[in-house]
Amino acid sequence: MSQTPRDRDASATEPPAESPGQAPRSQQKAHALGLTSATGLVIGSVVGTGVFTMPAVMAGAGTMSIVVLAVVAVGAMVLALLFGQLTKRLPHSDGGLYAYARYEFGDFAGYLVGWSYWISAWAGNAAIVASWVFYVDAMLDLHDPSGLVNWGIALTGLWVPAIVNLVGVQQMAWFQNITVVMKFLPLLFIGAFGWIFVNNANFGAFNATGGSLYSGIGIAAGVALFSFIGVEAAAITAKRVRNPRVNVGRASLIGTCASAVLYVLVTAAVMGLVPHGTLVNTGSPFVDAFQVMFPGTAWAGRFIAVVAVISGIGALNGWTLIVTESSRAMAQDGLFPRPFAWADRNGTAWFGIVVGALLPSLLMLWRYLSGPGLTVFTYLVNLTVMTVAIAYFFSALAQLTYLVSHRRRVEGRRLARDIVVAATGVVFSMWLTFASGYQVVYQGLVVILAGMVGYALLNARRQRLGESAEPAGSSPAEPDADPTVADRSIPAKEVA
Repeated sequence: MSQTPRDRDASATEPPAESPGQAPRSQQKAHALGLTSATGLVIGSVVGTGVFTMPAVMAGAGTMSIVVLAVVAVGAMVLALLFGQLTKRLPHSDGGLYAYARYEFGDFAGYLVGWSYWISAWAGNAAIVASWVFYVDAMLDLHDPSGLVNWGIALTGLWVPAIVNLVGVQQMAWFQNITVVMKFLPLLFIGAFGWIFVNNANFGAFNATGGSLYSGIGIAAGVALFSFIGVEAAAITAKRVRNPRVNVGRASLIGTCASAVLYVLVTAAVMGLVPHGTLVNTGSPFVDAFQVMFPGTAWAGRFIAVVAVISGIGALNGWTLIVTESSRAMAQDGLFPRPFAWADRNGTAWFGIVVGALLPSLLMLWRYLSGPGLTVFTYLVNLTVMTVAIAYFFSALAQLTYLVSHRRRVEGRRLARDIVVAATGVVFSMWLTFASGYQVVYQGLVVILAGMVGYALLNARRQRLGESAEPAGSSPAEPDADPTVADRSIPAKEVA
């Protein structure tokens, strides 16, 4: 008798007797991410190139955007707690958010979450590299380069991380830790010491939009929500983390908290360093901030460009692994094309890495040949937020279902606390979708529905091979049906 997804996943999560709470020794080589590397992966995935333009966008909404950013940061930390709780319950689940939904709701929900998240991951890489190219142009002092030149730069940003990931997870973790330190320290320097030079007169109005408070919140929330995508990085790669039952939750919370503190400190400091009128009209707010701190210097612009390039390449490095692991898990369960599970002798899913870099490469070629400018970037950002919100939503629902189904032994305050965390995750995920805007939700729905065609074909293949049960109400074969095909419909006595 075939096992249900829950049965398979439950058995997969049982820790081996030789090492409680950890994977078997045969898998230790693949588990190359310790707590430090897993935390670095979270920080590197959250803090990308967006932080270098965030203060300018936030200033357009007014100083209330700092409050909005803090609220979104709290929501992101709730999600980090949620993913830690889910991974503690399913410590060796493969695919993170996809695995949570599949375990609780079955294959279709798992595929829906996995497809949505995979789209958001590689589309997010395209959005990151689109912004990254501008900083490379500034670093190399390139003025109005051609579309093909910028495409070549974009390919470098996409394929260098792909090559690092192809070499192996250990090398990827080393590269990630180095880039996190190199980008985190300069940003923290501004967030900490920049306050010495802050002028209170530079802060704009609480609501600088000239419209309603609601419209200002919408402007600030959109940027803030996109900036925190990546809190789930450790959960997605849980199979690569040592002692995931403990380290995934810790890495998620520590990485998210560190990113949140950095975001709030840096954004508020830059708003106080640069006059409001200048800040809202600049695309490089950190250059202006450094010039206030170090007046008369000519190196500020180049320095910030270098930091932004390092930050972007670090984010792309982490997201390349996330794209790969999300597709690999689905392919191993027969819910994605089999090649995405192909692995080399080091356990690296090389096909998933190549496709995960190829798709944004082609998208960037279209972007630079068609010349839509920021239109494509803005669309990719919003599409990423909308599709990842679906994965967050189902993860929160999976935990909420578990908590209220009386399968949990612990009662009292701990149960109430965990229900609050799960319910907050549900509401926060719905807000993510709402903040994306009607047009993006409509277009994102089309992308998701297109993915359902793939599920229909994959499910048909699995039923044909006997890997998935046919619907319970299937009718017996017709008289002229192929007699060599076994009738897997339920017995008549069971129907009765």
